[in-house]
Amino acid sequence: MTVLVTGASGFLGSHIAEQLSAAGRSVRALVRPSSDQRFLSGLRHVELSYGSVDDPGSCTAALAGVTEVIHAAGLVKARSATEFLRVNTEGTEHLISAAAKSGSVRRFVFVSSQAAGGPSDRRGTAVAVGTESEPVTAYGRSKLAAEHLVRAEKAHVPSVIIRPPAIYGPRDKEILVFFKAVKSGVLPLTNPPQAKYSMIYGPDCAAACIRALDAQVESGQVLYVEDGHPISFGEMIAQVEAAVGKKAWLRVPLPQAVVRGAATLSELYGKATNQAVMLTRDKCNELHEMGGWVCDGSLARTLLDWQPRVQFAEGVRLTADWYRQAGWL
Repeated sequence: MTVLVTGASGFLGSHIAEQLSAAGRSVRALVRPSSDQRFLSGLRHVELSYGSVDDPGSCTAALAGVTEVIHAAGLVKARSATEFLRVNTEGTEHLISAAAKSGSVRRFVFVSSQAAGGPSDRRGTAVAVGTESEPVTAYGRSKLAAEHLVRAEKAHVPSVIIRPPAIYGPRDKEILVFFKAVKSGVLPLTNPPQAKYSMIYGPDCAAACIRALDAQVESGQVLYVEDGHPISFGEMIAQVEAAVGKKAWLRVPLPQAVVRGAATLSELYGKATNQAVMLTRDKCNELHEMGGWVCDGSLARTLLDWQPRVQFAEGVRLTADWYRQAGWL
């Protein structure tokens, strides 16, 4: 049996492919020809299928002979809301439609995001399965729309939807900016220090996705996965400082107006260079949530018979060590 992994050259996808390979499972990795494939090279039982989820033909070809799918491809930053929809939503539609037509896919695991469910309330209440979804960004809305498409095919393609909160760990380029800021000694504070966040270590999230391939759960089930220990932004800074071995000597609290101004400049830079940027005015809707982003992963731990192995303090140390060894930090 072959597992198709989309986004396999990326952060989470490469950990999924690596763990499947280590378990001796056959993997087909859907990757763009231009993507960095360093984390896939040398893996046993892994074959490459060139293409992308926004190309329906690529999806059909990649699914030939496949019995299971982990759809981890997606944009976390984009040049526009339309681009989020084209890749995250329409790309998922192409893949799930092709899977339904193939008639051979016994399990489709879709990696969504807590962004599709929305943030905690101002009291920091954990968002749980069954809570009404209230995304606050274009990214979150694109992921929620993709979830609806997957669930619409649940009678034809058995599916599980995984909603991770913030994922971090070795190979992650997005949180690297945070580590570099601490190392430089100057740390802009864009989030409320008291706001709490659920986190998940990348390899642990990958393991949950793989468990979802074989777990006996109802088709279309949505599951949050997190490490069970929400952490405040202030505590997060302290843990990263310990991992880097340096304290940020200058911490600059940034008012919302300043952050939005910086986001506007970031967007202008992105337009001028035709690049997607992470800091946008839309992204500010996530940063300024006073209750933070806490989710309840207890149902996933029960239904998937899965437990996170790494907590944040250990995870950031492992991540910092990897960054240093890779020459990224």
